[in-house]
Amino acid sequence: MSQFKMQLNCPLPELDFDIVTMGHGSGGLLTNKLLDEVILSLFSTESETERHDGAFLNLDGKTAFTTDSFVVSPLFFPGGNIGDLAVNGTVNDLAMCGAIPKYLSLSLIIEEGLPMAELWEVLLTIQDTCEQAGVKVVTGDTKVVERGKGDKLFINTAGIGRVHSQANIGISQVEAGDKIIVSGPLAAHGMAIMSVREGLEFETEIKSDTAPLHQPVKALLDEFGGGVHLLRDPTRGGVGTVLNEIARGANVGVNLRQADIPVDESVAGACELLGLDPLYVANEGIFIAIVADEINQDVVKLLKTNQGHTEAAVIGEVTNEHPRKVVLTSGIGGRRVVNMLAGEQLPRIC
Repeated sequence: MSQFKMQLNCPLPELDFDIVTMGHGSGGLLTNKLLDEVILSLFSTESETERHDGAFLNLDGKTAFTTDSFVVSPLFFPGGNIGDLAVNGTVNDLAMCGAIPKYLSLSLIIEEGLPMAELWEVLLTIQDTCEQAGVKVVTGDTKVVERGKGDKLFINTAGIGRVHSQANIGISQVEAGDKIIVSGPLAAHGMAIMSVREGLEFETEIKSDTAPLHQPVKALLDEFGGGVHLLRDPTRGGVGTVLNEIARGANVGVNLRQADIPVDESVAGACELLGLDPLYVANEGIFIAIVADEINQDVVKLLKTNQGHTEAAVIGEVTNEHPRKVVLTSGIGGRRVVNMLAGEQLPRIC
């Protein structure tokens, strides 16, 4: 059992198998046992009770749809596991569209030999995270691959949500003078993963920041509506890569101030030790908001006081200067270009 086991009070059912075998992917008796006694015991909906191959949904208004796959290694890490990462990642992709998430699909690709206790722990985490985020798993799929053909467990999720009535979010809305806000400290997720991989220990344990973001996004849209021009969650590639994508997509420049960018001390130390730039390290519980200049301080105040993002900060602005480039001003006044991440700095991070 993982050293990062979450204390979710729901013991694994008594089963006549303790690992996943190829028979669990055959479509026969073992498959049905895996579905009925393990997976569907936690995710009960009308569609699953009737065993349809899909779900029937009642949707109204503008709808957002997203899909994502999760291949993180290791499966369990300080602050979470692949289960809450999958739910939160999909919920957050919808939130960045200005949508309130409602439904998820859940597809599991399991490697033969995965201990049933580990699968159960992941599924419990998914159930708990869905409850916290207010979303339902309504359909899914399970496949098993031979030993050596996977890496314990891969998860694919898709999500559907209703777009907020006041949302007008898009790259075309970004304009010179807009302020760039980050909702919290950078690089916690990526460094939590790396601390496990490298066996690093610090005075303060670095934990993943994985969390759902739709509630703070909803609060911003409720209060400021069209003043919120663009939202992005800086996962793979980090803040630096996301801002480069925005600068290129909107044909604008971006100015950043290093002194204003929040990074926890332990995370900064880990980055320095491993020779990594926090601007390029993955995050799973913060977002970037590009907002109209006149509301930027009100946005930060709302995030800090009502939504618990106590380290939210304005870190820069959009400019007509140096279009398609991101320029960082250091703490001592020097300036450098923050380029697009050239390769995969941290593989298998989400």
